Amino acid sequence: MKPLPEVHSFGMPKLAARPSLELQWKNSAITKVERSELKAQNACCIWFTGLSGAGKTTLANLLDETLYMSGRHTFVLDGDRCRDGICNDLDFSHAGRMENVRRISEVAKLMVDAGLIVIVSLISPLIAQRQQARKLFPPGEFIEVYLNTPLATCEQRDAKGLYKKARQGLIPDFTGISSAYEPPESAEIVLDGRAPLSDLLDEMLQALRPTLTSEISTCDQADEPCGQA
Repeated sequence: MKPLPEVHSFGMPKLAARPSLELQWKNSAITKVERSELKAQNACCIWFTGLSGAGKTTLANLLDETLYMSGRHTFVLDGDRCRDGICNDLDFSHAGRMENVRRISEVAKLMVDAGLIVIVSLISPLIAQRQQARKLFPPGEFIEVYLNTPLATCEQRDAKGLYKKARQGLIPDFTGISSAYEPPESAEIVLDGRAPLSDLLDEMLQALRPTLTSEISTCDQADEPCGQA
């Protein structure tokens, strides 16, 4: 019987290490600080977490638009977009989900190194997943936003019909139904997902002001309750 493969902290089997001489990391002549200064902003990762239907992607996209209209250089990484591209070879097993978060974390880090404000919208249900993502960034560069929306509210929205299928047993290991969600213990920003979208945006912008460098004008489109994300 073959021994089981060693597993790293994100739950995926470890591959055989390549000789160290093959990996020679070269620091860019242009630093992250210089790239950020060129864009007149502080590069950072704003990481939205919460149940399916909590409103993460809705709010993340509105924040993206608002910051863009204020002259920021931003980008949104959401679960569906990444599952369609860099993670389209992964399943929804525990190991697949862990690797999904790991890859998105690494992409977010590279984009922050490029001087961008990266907005991640991902259920990322386990504290360990989010802690591993946080470790990639210096202090103050990773901002965890917990969209605390009750399960009942998320089920009422259920635009994709996922909760209904999960209740019928058609989707195994569905977060909030048959798989646990671990709320953050010390998120930088905690929002009540039942509040109107405009209120959530205002609350978040106020919390982000110390991190960002100049005044932010609120987008006029934030006038409806936060929906499925």
